[in-house]
Amino acid sequence: MVTQDVLVEGVHFRFEWTSCRDLGYKAAAVNLSDLAAMAAEPVGLLIGLAVPPETGDAAIVELYEGIAEAGVPVLGGDTTAARAFSVSVTAVGRSERVPGRAGARPGDALVVTGPLGGAAAGLYALEQGLEGFDELVERHRRPPFRLEEGRRLGPVAHALIDLSDGIFSDAARIAARSSCRLTIDVESVPRAARLEEVAELLFWTMGEDYELLAAVAPEDATALGLPVVGRVEDGAGVEPDLPARWDAFRR
Repeated sequence: MVTQDVLVEGVHFRFEWTSCRDLGYKAAAVNLSDLAAMAAEPVGLLIGLAVPPETGDAAIVELYEGIAEAGVPVLGGDTTAARAFSVSVTAVGRSERVPGRAGARPGDALVVTGPLGGAAAGLYALEQGLEGFDELVERHRRPPFRLEEGRRLGPVAHALIDLSDGIFSDAARIAARSSCRLTIDVESVPRAARLEEVAELLFWTMGEDYELLAAVAPEDATALGLPVVGRVEDGAGVEPDLPARWDAFRR
């Protein structure tokens, strides 16, 4: 299994809000989350780093210290000079079974591995200069990567994806590949604490949570003990039809 993500200054992060160490950790985490969604065991990381020439050695060391915190070895990579800072991570892993996105079937239950909305609320707090929401800010800076949960879901999930772009956007990907409808029970979706104190926005739909969403048989949902947030039905698309949050090329 091979997956890759690129984090670009001014698009995915700003150094006013993010340390090099946190950036390194997040760059590793978002790729390891992709491996988790393939029920994979990580083997190593390859790092592509582009930095302005004036970037000091201490910043680079700090970045790699953050990457190391993820606990997966760096196997190699490349560096180059650039106008803006960007880090590209390629994660390599192995999996005995990749559930993919095309196997969801009517009658399946939809489960998630944890609460949603913390990362989006944390980013909003940073953007608005709100104080007192450190736990939410931490979810933005240091998202989870659910490798253990991916291992548990691997043998039984009919479809599996990580929630990088928001539950409705990512559920739509399963729906399209599986030729079925995914119905989300809005009231059952677990949400990070204190979202409503940040703002009256649908943070739990906005992505960057990096929890896993899986379609499993109802009996497996019970055995796993994960929150059930919906079901798979005949049809197409996702219900309810709430707006999708993230599109990398939307302007």
